Amino acid sequence: MTRQATVRRDTKETQISASIDLDGTGLCRLGIGLPFLEHMLDQVARHGMIDLEIAAQGDLEIDAHHTVEDVGITLGQAFAQAVADKKGIRRYGHAYVPLDEALSRVVVDCSGRPGLEYHVQFPRARVGDFDVDLFYEFFQGFVNHSLVTLHIDNIRGRNAHHIIETVFKAFGRALRMAVEADPRASGVIPSTKGAL
Repeated sequence: MTRQATVRRDTKETQISASIDLDGTGLCRLGIGLPFLEHMLDQVARHGMIDLEIAAQGDLEIDAHHTVEDVGITLGQAFAQAVADKKGIRRYGHAYVPLDEALSRVVVDCSGRPGLEYHVQFPRARVGDFDVDLFYEFFQGFVNHSLVTLHIDNIRGRNAHHIIETVFKAFGRALRMAVEADPRASGVIPSTKGAL
């Protein structure tokens, strides 16, 4: 079974192509124009063992908001296509990840119902020139279009870079667990409803 997808999204604000392979080896090729976001997405690929290729052109001369949100949307659409009918997957995934003083927890349910609980507070508004408020927009875009329920909790941390890096690493690991094949549920949709 091939669990890959490529999605292209073109608007007046952004032009984005996102490819995903849920059974990859952590390869990541990114051309977004936002190095800190690229660094975080590389964490998702490496820790999730998901291959990602994302190219984006956006109105960065205005600010990064449209590009960050639309990368989340496009990646969410690609994820939804790649995971398909969800037969035989674990469905739920969770991870705790530390980085020095920071610790975050991410829990995901490939439920078919978009929902985001995002509880992350940063000690400062920017990492370099990146506005940390935009991470919420990324995850909201992803959730809305991947149709997953996602809980993100930063438990502790003082360094903004460390905090968000623990979130993205945990996100990658939780996704990896959720989409893994469950050997005891081969070909079965993990729901009493019979559909997700």
